[in-house]
Amino acid sequence: MKFEELLIENNKVNDSTSILVSDVQQLENKIDFLAFFSEHASYKGHRFFWKDPLTQNVLIGLGSCKEIYLNQHVNLYSSLDEKWAAFLQNSQVNNKFESSGVGPILFGGFAFDPQKQKTKLWDHYAAGHFFVPAFMLSEINGVQYITTNMLFDDIEAASLQEVQTKTKSFLKNTDKHNSTIRKNQLIKIIEKNGDKWKDAVNNVVNDLDDSLKKVVLARECRLIFEQEIAAEKVLKTLLSEQDNSYIFALESKDNCFIGASPERLVKKSGNDVYSTCLAGSIARGLNKENDTQLGEQLLADRKNRTEHQYVVNMIKSAMEQVCRSIEIPSTPKIMKMRDIQHLYTPVKGVLKKSESILSLIQLLHPTPALGGYPKQQAIKKIREEEILDRGLYGAPLGWLDYKGDGEFAVSIRSGLIQNNEASIFAGCGIVASSDAESEYKETAIKFIPMLSALGGEIE
Repeated sequence: MKFEELLIENNKVNDSTSILVSDVQQLENKIDFLAFFSEHASYKGHRFFWKDPLTQNVLIGLGSCKEIYLNQHVNLYSSLDEKWAAFLQNSQVNNKFESSGVGPILFGGFAFDPQKQKTKLWDHYAAGHFFVPAFMLSEINGVQYITTNMLFDDIEAASLQEVQTKTKSFLKNTDKHNSTIRKNQLIKIIEKNGDKWKDAVNNVVNDLDDSLKKVVLARECRLIFEQEIAAEKVLKTLLSEQDNSYIFALESKDNCFIGASPERLVKKSGNDVYSTCLAGSIARGLNKENDTQLGEQLLADRKNRTEHQYVVNMIKSAMEQVCRSIEIPSTPKIMKMRDIQHLYTPVKGVLKKSESILSLIQLLHPTPALGGYPKQQAIKKIREEEILDRGLYGAPLGWLDYKGDGEFAVSIRSGLIQNNEASIFAGCGIVASSDAESEYKETAIKFIPMLSALGGEIE
């Protein structure tokens, strides 16, 4: 039985017979959150890491209390909603704190396009790949909490005291796995179908018309290193170099999908929802004056402004379906990352009625920044032309808690670590005025954050 089939088989357990007991405790002595992730090496393969760029909130999960893995033959969003609700139905949650991101949460991500033929590259990830951690460290607005989740066979067996005893034992018996990570030499960079990708760009440009205005094409670069790549080291570099991004890692067996995305897909806090329009990019300058000039050039560039407006129009249209009010600035700003700057427009809405964050994801994904415009025609063209199974790249990745709040990023600026090798991904929007060579160079710029984090260099 294949890995994904085995995982799906595991999900056939009747959730109503398993009782979740969850306990939340505030920590008096703060823990270094990166050390918390790296010291518990025994949980490797069932760990996640999440850092919010705005409030510096951090969630780190270890071990698996419950896994929900879905294949591509179901409606991923509604199916996950149903399974999560069923799992929580008889749960007992001891949580006296108001903060989102504490208590039981479900962390994971969706495949960019579940209908795309899956390749061996993504064997260890299902089309909907989520789990509830056994232990979770949350740092919310500077305060740290530990959440412990346990399953019991029935209500009579459920014991909060047993869960709290497990928490004490866990905090007392930290692995203290502090082995020194040596510099990892990059041996080889393999361009995947570079010339074919340029041909695909030209094909798309020729097919664009009044009904199909933009298609995003992505490509892959494969890196081979001398030693096994340590996710802990990559996270440490990302935290140092890309601190104003969503920094994430999702492990599955010996694979780790990891990255630093500047782009929020959706955040839900009560009835308030937030999204981000991020499209149009240019390199950072050699000095402050040059950097400002490049930013002004980006703001004045017709191609990039048109591409950005597609994203604004689509997100506005999607949000209007579920929101009674929406706030969108009339002109974009510049978002400056370490290696690249983007056109950026924030969006805030207030829901008409209660909506699941998963239903919002279904409305928004993929935005024209990662798919194209209009959505369905662009996805169809991507399936025809793109020589890549994106897997989790460019897809919604994040978390939702038991209260219905949560946040998902668009998982760009990312890579898939597999022992001593890694695939990194980058894409760009193809419009009528696109030039294949220029777009190719733009993707090379977008490779830089992950190349740097993994320890590689670009010529």
